[in-house]
Amino acid sequence: MKKLFLVSAMMLTAVVGMSKDIKTVVVTTQPQMHCANCENKIKGNLRFEKGVKQIECNIPQQRVTITYDAEKTTPNAIIQSFGKFGYQASEVKQEPQKEEKKSSKKEGCVKTR
Repeated sequence: MKKLFLVSAMMLTAVVGMSKDIKTVVVTTQPQMHCANCENKIKGNLRFEKGVKQIECNIPQQRVTITYDAEKTTPNAIIQSFGKFGYQASEVKQEPQKEEKKSSKKEGCVKTR
């Protein structure tokens, strides 16, 4: 009985420890990114910020996607950290994706010029 209780307690502790609050924020920068050097500058400086787990830059869309541990940092703290290396960042609010009806595409879709 003691072993069962001990094993249960250890499993519960492991589950609680693994359930971190990982979130994502998408920002755009000013000045805009225009080359790989801009991307490297952003990634190189943000990786030292507390709680930042992953950084993905998309130069054509002018977006930086940052995955972070919400227990260690906030989106505002991440956005403010851009100022340390000469950028201003603003959060991009993601619009909900609209689902298209498949039947409307098949019925009566006509290209107009």
